[in-house]
Order: sequence, then structure tokens, then C-alpha cells
Amino acid sequence: MNVVVGTQGSGLWRACLGISNKSRAKSLQWVYSQQLSLDGRGNDTVTTAWHRKTEEMVSRIVKRSAFVLFLWVTSVLVLLNVRGFTQSILSHQPGSRGLLHNLPNTLNPADGSSILLQLSPNIDSSQVNVEHAMYTEIEQKLPSLPLAYLSKNSKMFNVFQKNESCAKFPSLYDIEFNNIYWQSLSTSNGTFYLYSAYYDIRKMSKIGPAVRILAMINRIEPTIKTHCQFWFENKKEPVFVKVMEYKYIWYKKWGNYKQGIFQPYLIACQIPEPYHSKVPLSVSIVEKVCDNATNNLRVIYNKPPKKGGFAVCVKGLDFQYTDLSVRMVEWIELLGLLGAEKIFFYELQVHQNISKVLKYYQERGKIDVTPLTLPGGQPNIPGFQHMYLSKKINHKRQNELIPYNDCLYRNLYSYEYIALLDIDEVIMPAKTSSWRELMDTVLVKARQIKNETRASYNVRNVYFLDDLIHSHGWFKDIPQYMHMLQHVYRSKNYTKPNMYVKCFHNPERALILHNHFPLACLGSTCTTYPIETSDAQLQHYRADCVKTLKKSCTEFRQNSILDTTIWKFKDSLVSRTTEALLSLGYFPSLSNEILSKNDFVG
Repeated sequence: MNVVVGTQGSGLWRACLGISNKSRAKSLQWVYSQQLSLDGRGNDTVTTAWHRKTEEMVSRIVKRSAFVLFLWVTSVLVLLNVRGFTQSILSHQPGSRGLLHNLPNTLNPADGSSILLQLSPNIDSSQVNVEHAMYTEIEQKLPSLPLAYLSKNSKMFNVFQKNESCAKFPSLYDIEFNNIYWQSLSTSNGTFYLYSAYYDIRKMSKIGPAVRILAMINRIEPTIKTHCQFWFENKKEPVFVKVMEYKYIWYKKWGNYKQGIFQPYLIACQIPEPYHSKVPLSVSIVEKVCDNATNNLRVIYNKPPKKGGFAVCVKGLDFQYTDLSVRMVEWIELLGLLGAEKIFFYELQVHQNISKVLKYYQERGKIDVTPLTLPGGQPNIPGFQHMYLSKKINHKRQNELIPYNDCLYRNLYSYEYIALLDIDEVIMPAKTSSWRELMDTVLVKARQIKNETRASYNVRNVYFLDDLIHSHGWFKDIPQYMHMLQHVYRSKNYTKPNMYVKCFHNPERALILHNHFPLACLGSTCTTYPIETSDAQLQHYRADCVKTLKKSCTEFRQNSILDTTIWKFKDSLVSRTTEALLSLGYFPSLSNEILSKNDFVG
């Protein structure tokens, strides 16, 4: 019997089987010896031995093959798992998911390190006009600077600097800033912190065209003589004018009447007659005419083509730890229904949800938000500032007069009426559905008494205290998050006339404003008309009365009545408020589709 053993085999196959050349040689040698012995022994014996040896070899080859195959499969699985784990780690890094998906296909999928080496961070590589971007950002954050003009007319800065007078136009780098939004002037008798400057050409002003500047000065009845340096467009020489007056925005009987405490003032400088038809570009205040100015304020003159109706001003918001965002949404929407065309907020420190609400409405053009700080050595650190304002009540009230009057002067020519309101107050018409309809009625009555234009029209205060609803329960057909719609029990009695009132102010007449009424007016004394409670009331939503009314507050609580005047806005107010809250993400468990099916959404 001839036995042929194949010797043609792939090197790779032999490697996979794990058969060395030495083992193969021994096997062939044994087979060959068996062939030689066939000549001398019987075929059966040799065949049996040969079959046994062959079976052993095949068994050994199969076992080795299975083991090698197992190792190969295991290695592949391990490499795939390592690659998957690496990708999992990378995919949780910011911006890495999109980068990994865009990697070239030439990478070895099992090589995780090569992925890391070829990652490209997603940075901003857009081309930017750096100078323009800086001017734009600074102008937005520091509106008191005359940057808009200078950025467009850079040559004028050099013209101003090289003028032949003794005064030089202050460089941006020579201005002394204080707490971001204030500019300073140090004199031989007091320090001035200047907030903003305004162009005043109202007909009833006896001093004619002038620039008025809001400031805090650490002096009572300042006696220091100072000057205004006016800078006009296309005129390289400044115009010098003595400061005409320091108008005190406070009554000394209210307290804090001490030297060294920063007090609110409105500074006035008349514009010389040859320049009556021109608006100054900017103004600096200096002690001596030729002093190098450390301040330079843009002169604000906002005059739209058409005057609007009603605007609302809100003092610096100080609600860092109290989330009043939902109540604020209801309040903003209600004022919109009443006819407020814009609400001007000033912001000190607020809760993050309030910031979200303010941003939402500002993007829609319904409100304007101006960041605010306290000048001088007063604290602006979050938390500490709130403690300071809570403890130093008179300091708080004096600081509030800056945003109130800034709001007035920014809008001198933009609105017929300006109201100063807190976010827990609403001037509510009794018989009409808007402020416009209310004032149409009020003006007729006021002129019947005296045919003149009043400086303000005041509304009496009445409390809608939080706990008055507890004994009556919730109204089931009104969402509980609608605070004002739910709280319709008020004290029967109003606070006394001219006490805690709020007004519709006439910007043509008001010179300086306090929270509750004008402190000084143009033309004559500050005449005010008390709006009858049958026409309107100031609905004040509070947990308690103000501290000065503690004794009266018990009587207010004991004598309460149901007043559902606000319910005439119920459907529209619920619809608008809910829609805004939904857009802001206050109902994460509800979809637009589910919410739109409810009866209270229009």
C-alpha cells in the first residue's frame, strides 16, 4: 500500500496550526520508516499502526487549531471593546461627539490613541473686526460714553485733542470709572459720581436749552464752583459754562442729611445762546475751566418721530434669593393689557429665573433692562449688597432716585405719561379696560376743576394682602400660579390721601421724581390731581403692610372685601401668562399640544 503525505502547505496555515518544521520532519520520517517496513511485514499490521498515528496527529492539529481560533476571536473582541470604551469616554466631552463622527475613515478602528492624536478642538476661528467689536461691546455696557460717534469719526478725536484751548478732550483711558457705570470727579470740596447726562429743551423750562446730569455727591448743599465743558460735533474747541445749580433730589426731613454721605443731585448747565440749535456730543464736569477732565458723558437726546402713550419705570431689582419670576410674568402681561408700551427695569442682583424672564421679554421688545451698581464705597458684592440695602433704608431710598430719574430723562420726549411702579403694584381702572380710557375720563374731570396741565395724576393705595385669601380658599377655575387673579380680597379702607400713592407723571412738567410724587416741577409748583377711587386704585399685593403702617394693618385685615375688578382681564391674562411660562420651560411635563387643548389657553 502506497501512502502519500502532502507536504505542500501554506506557511500561514502552519503558523496558525502551531506545527513547527521540526515536528513536521519527525512526522514524515516516521511515515517513511513505516513504508520501508511494509516490505518485510504484513500490510494489515502496518496499516493499523499508521492509522493510529495519523488519528493522533489529526486530533492534535484540531485541538491546536481550536485553541488558536479562540485566541484570535478573543483578541478581536477585546480590541473592539477598548475602541468602544474610548469612544464612549470621548463622546461625553463637550463638542467631541460631532468631531468623532467627522473623523476620516482611514483611521484604524482598533487604535483609540490615534483618535485622540487627530482630534481638532472646536474653537472660534471666525474673522472679526476687533476694534469694531470692542467699541460695540463697550457701548452696550457703558451707554454713558460717547463711543458711537467717536467710533464712526475717529479723526474727530485727534481734532478735539489738538484744539487751541486750554482744555483737552479726555481720552477714554483718562476717564476715572467707579463701579463700572459711574464716572468720577474729585474736587477741593467733595467727590462727584456722575451717572448720565441729558439734553433738556422742554418748553416750560425757564433756563432754556440745558444739559442736566444725574450724580451722587458727598456734600450737603454743595458750594464748590464747577464748570461744564461741552463738546459739539465738528467743533474742535470746547464750550465752557459754569454749573448753574445742584438740585437736591431729597427732603432733609427724611434723614441722612449729613456731610460725607453720598446724596442724589440733578446738576444743570445752560447751553449758550449761539448753540441753542445744537445738541452737545458730550459733557465733562471740572472744577476749574482748564482742568483735564476725568469724566466724559454722552449727552442723551432720545426723540422718536411719534410720542408713545405710557411707560413704566422699575427701580433697581434686588431679588437675588427670591424667585419671583412667575409673578413677574403675570405682572408684565397685565401691564401690557392695560396699555404699557414699554417697561424699563434696572437690575442690581436677581434670581437666575428672573434673569431668564427679563431676557425673554427684552428679546421681544416689551421691556428694557439696564444693569446698575451703587457708587462709591457702597457694596456691590451679591448678597452683601442686599444686606446693606436691607439695613440702610435711607441709603437704599436715596440710591433708588437715580434709576427713577434716569428713566424719566431718557424718555422725556418718548411718552405722554410715565409711571413709577414696583412689581407688586398695578394701577387698576375701575370702569374702563385701559390706562388710555382711564386718562381720557380723568382729564375731563381735572379740567373741570382747573383748566391746566397737571404735573401728575395720583392713585390711592389699597392692600391685597396674601393671607386674606386663606380663609376663602383658592378659586378652582383659575390656575394657582396666577397670584393677582387668585388674590381678590382686599382691605376695605384705602391708605390716606397722598400717602403711598403712585402717579402718572407728565414728562413735560416733572423736573425731579420721587417714588410717590414729583419733588420739583417746571413752570410752577408741582400740581397733582387725585384720581377718584371710583375711577382707579393702586392695587398693592403684599405679604404685609409697610412698617410705618403696622398699627393700621390690623384694621386693614379685619375689614376686608371681595374685589374682582381684575377678573375682566382673566381670560387674556391667563392665556398670555401661561403661553409665556410654557415658552420659558416652566411646564416641562406638558407639551404645546396638551396645553393648547385646555380651555384657559386662547
